[in-house]
Amino acid sequence: MTRTPGPAKHRPPLPVRDGLNPTRIVLPHDPAVVVRFPYALDYLLDRFREDADRLLEKVAQGEVVTGHGEPLTPTTPYEPRGFLYLYRDPPAHEDPIPFEPEVLHRDENLLVVDKPHFLATMPRGRWVRETALVRLRVALDLPELSPAHRLDRGTAGVLVLTVRPEVRGAYQEAFARRVVRKVYEAVAPLPEPGARLALGEPVTLRNRIVKRRGVTRAEEVPGEPNAESLITLTAVDDARGLGLYRLEPHTGKTHQLRLHMASLGLPILHDPFWPELRSEPDDFDRPLQLLSRSLELTDPLSGRLRRFESRRDLREWTGEPARDGSDPRIPPGN
Repeated sequence: MTRTPGPAKHRPPLPVRDGLNPTRIVLPHDPAVVVRFPYALDYLLDRFREDADRLLEKVAQGEVVTGHGEPLTPTTPYEPRGFLYLYRDPPAHEDPIPFEPEVLHRDENLLVVDKPHFLATMPRGRWVRETALVRLRVALDLPELSPAHRLDRGTAGVLVLTVRPEVRGAYQEAFARRVVRKVYEAVAPLPEPGARLALGEPVTLRNRIVKRRGVTRAEEVPGEPNAESLITLTAVDDARGLGLYRLEPHTGKTHQLRLHMASLGLPILHDPFWPELRSEPDDFDRPLQLLSRSLELTDPLSGRLRRFESRRDLREWTGEPARDGSDPRIPPGN
């Protein structure tokens, strides 16, 4: 059944500028805070003391507005649970990422790209302009572009974005409900003889994964499983001691596939997180050997089955055929 997109959510009163969304600041409703700050600007300057001079410049230029779209002034009343919007200054310098996303599909609702390794999906931390979202917004003049899901910065492959705010919720809900079939490829060491993972025999891993704020990598903890992946060794390179693996996540926890492979004693090649956490600079000649190979979903608006496939290859894989005669890139039943 065809679904009609619902109404768009509240939009910020400031437009996207240079590919970047304005930042929204929520004014607390804590009575102690309300008493201290009769004016919204006073709260803003107190919260961001180190940037007070720059904030005053932005206010003078009319670049800070309330949730009602009115320019912030020194006498704008503090409104508990109210919003302030402003453009934060991007980092003065970002190391350039010398790879570009390739467009696989574009229509009125969706943009599907082949994301390269090392390029973050969207602004976060020290990566702002050097991200797939900002680059695509600027290059394609699509200011409302938004990811329907995310890929780790180190992971390459199929990435789906929505073009219009009116349809964003429908596609994001499809990913949240786990009705999107995602297939990844990875290059990793071969299992030890007698291990539970054998050529062509899928293994399901279930555990509990938690990503704590301020901690670089996710971790496995005791408790009810919240992460599930199906892992299949599809081809082997005995000479190099490497295997090509098909990874099918049923859930989408942060670092899920990388952690699951590491828990089998098979860390993905060139992974800076497993088996040990490393803080080395990017080595563009040694990308993480993890690729979002394909993505399949029933379109929530049209009801049509849609499939998108990456054109990229994992450079560490020699291309030897699978021993069982199957194509390691195409899941069974396709």
